[in-house]
Amino acid sequence: MADPSTYRPAPGAIPTSPGVYKFRDAHGRVIYVGKAKSLRPRLSSYFQDIAGLHPRTATMVTTAASVEWTVVATEVEALQLEYSWIKEFDPRFNVKYRDDKSYPELAVTLGEEFPRVQVMRGAHKKGVRYFGPYGHAWAIRETVDLMLRVFPVRTCSNGVFKRARQVGRPCLLGYIGKCAAPCVGKVSQAEHAALAEEFCDFMAGRTGGYLRRLEQQMQEAAVAMEYERAARLRDDIAALRSAMEKNAVVLGDGTDADLFALAEDELEAAVQIFHVRGGRVRGQRGWVTDKVEDVDTAALVEHALQQLYGGGTESVPREVLVPELPRPLEPVQQWLTGLRGAQVDLRVPQRGDKKDLMATVQRNAQQALALHKTKRASDLTTRSRALQEITDALELDSVPLRIECFDISHLQGDDVVASMVVFEDGLARKSEYRRFQIRGFAGQDDVRSMHEVISRRFRRYLQEREQTGEWAVPEEDDETTASGPVDSETGRPRRFAYPPQLLVVDGGQPQVAAAKRALDELGIDDVALCGLAKRLEEVWLPGEDDPVVLPRSSEGLYLLQRVRDEAHRFAITYQRSKRAKRFTAGELDSVAGLGETRRKALLKHFGSLKKLRAATVDELCEVPGIGRRTAETVAAALASRTPAAPAVNTATGEIIEDDAPQETP
Repeated sequence: MADPSTYRPAPGAIPTSPGVYKFRDAHGRVIYVGKAKSLRPRLSSYFQDIAGLHPRTATMVTTAASVEWTVVATEVEALQLEYSWIKEFDPRFNVKYRDDKSYPELAVTLGEEFPRVQVMRGAHKKGVRYFGPYGHAWAIRETVDLMLRVFPVRTCSNGVFKRARQVGRPCLLGYIGKCAAPCVGKVSQAEHAALAEEFCDFMAGRTGGYLRRLEQQMQEAAVAMEYERAARLRDDIAALRSAMEKNAVVLGDGTDADLFALAEDELEAAVQIFHVRGGRVRGQRGWVTDKVEDVDTAALVEHALQQLYGGGTESVPREVLVPELPRPLEPVQQWLTGLRGAQVDLRVPQRGDKKDLMATVQRNAQQALALHKTKRASDLTTRSRALQEITDALELDSVPLRIECFDISHLQGDDVVASMVVFEDGLARKSEYRRFQIRGFAGQDDVRSMHEVISRRFRRYLQEREQTGEWAVPEEDDETTASGPVDSETGRPRRFAYPPQLLVVDGGQPQVAAAKRALDELGIDDVALCGLAKRLEEVWLPGEDDPVVLPRSSEGLYLLQRVRDEAHRFAITYQRSKRAKRFTAGELDSVAGLGETRRKALLKHFGSLKKLRAATVDELCEVPGIGRRTAETVAAALASRTPAAPAVNTATGEIIEDDAPQETP
């Protein structure tokens, strides 16, 4: 625990301009990012008597080892920079909303040759128009099923679409009138694109004019005694009205607005958002967060606005309704106006339908927080008990908040690889996972492999650490050229920057002894070590003749098993991918200087490996991108290899000729 006075800036050194500041821990990792209208009074407030600080703020300043700041011109720039740094550094003491679930959205891939309507989750993609998010995927499918009667846009996958074009026959939806069947040319590309645009317009809320046109066409068809067409238009109108009824009108004036509501207690907060477009609720989403910093409702609202609109994937409506206005209001309002390109009304609803709808959103937020706390209470208690049981059983000095586990995987001595997985506070931290190729020797030797991997991991850590607290530039190792625990330009953690409190190896006494020998050779004595043997789930400690046997019902044993099994999964996945790549490698894959693009060009030009092998250097040079030196290298490599024995069709006994068209890799 650091004394804040040891890194307090000198009096007068802090400017009074607007800016953004970062607190770093002893390893250089950013642990908190904040902004201020005037940096001097804000930063000075952190260095008062610790007893007068909020408990969370006191924990932050005693964890930190340094503070730095960046001056900006305006408060709006400070808001933007703060959001960028929070996303980039993921500071542990900042409020970070996380989705309480993954919300599906209705997506129209307008960027494709023939746009497709489908359900999508996750990050937004370029060239795709989104509607929602919805609470359930089935709600999207019900709406789409009704809409396809009027707007028969393609919904099939790329594979189904490609197959239909090849055979010249549409899928079932094309036969029953719920797809315009562009795959077989029933409509042109332009006609299908127009259908997709009309679909998007209707989903965006521009429904009245379209329904009136359909009603007029229905009446004209009836007058002209085209009764079948009139009946079809009548059914189309009914389908569209049914789809519209699924999104009830909540605001009668055609309002476009996002409504934010918060429910919070001392430790956590939940936010719910209703997206209203054209007076109808078009989507809903929610987040929860730990209140790891001392924040009030206004600050939570500001963080929620940053989370929703800062990524640039969510459009800003004309109105944003919140339970409490951020302080100060002007920078946030200017920021939202800049994102939208027009004035944004950010306010608290006071009366009428908007206030009533806000109460509904508030009730949803309270229910979301209650549900989250119900789910999390047992999980948090279980993880805390598991870590404490491990601490007691292994007689550790402190609770192992960071656990690293290593596993070796191979197939009879081939493609030997290793994995490193990381659990922090009992939860997997997948961004910290690492994988290794065994380089020091060939063949099957799990003990020797474990020694090599542990040595490489901690040698890298030592190279990055200096006794003075500064960080040196290490030699290139382990598939990365990064240096130091924190990049001097970006501030992001390096691959092997931080040591674990507990090191777990998959195996028994031999693997534990190998890991212990690697640590001793490097002079590391402050990392606890154990091994978990699969046969009887025994926990082995270095230098002990007998294992530590945890009860089968122990939460600590269950956590160690989860860590070990995750390391095994990660290792075997990597090993299988390497094996598959080796099995599918062709003769051109090992030619020096020949990448994937030029391999494809060669096979496409000659049509088969047999014809490519018979080609001269001059003929090879005719391929775009292939120079004489590369052509000579390819010719020499193919000439030095004996052609494989001809393949035989086991069903007919026929020899499969090598001059058959080759698939490009």
